[in-house]
Amino acid sequence: MTDTVGIAGDRIRSIVERIERVEEEIKDLMEAKKEIFLEAKSEGLDVKILKEIIKLRKQDKDERDEHETLLEVYLRAMDAPSPAPVAQAA
Repeated sequence: MTDTVGIAGDRIRSIVERIERVEEEIKDLMEAKKEIFLEAKSEGLDVKILKEIIKLRKQDKDERDEHETLLEVYLRAMDAPSPAPVAQAA
């Protein structure tokens, strides 16, 4: 079956249906992920920390080291006293 521009309608339908199935699988997986986080929370675990651990585990060692270094530098910079303003001569 071919439409007016020469694209097989059956092929388009097949691709669309495959995408719809993948979207449904993603929805199911997201629901499963939500349930796992709820389980962790019910056991007293901090979900924010778990998410941070997952994020860090996705990074390679160099990327993680750079992130930790920048975090430390920024935190120290925030704790450092600000330079006193320079008085203007009248």
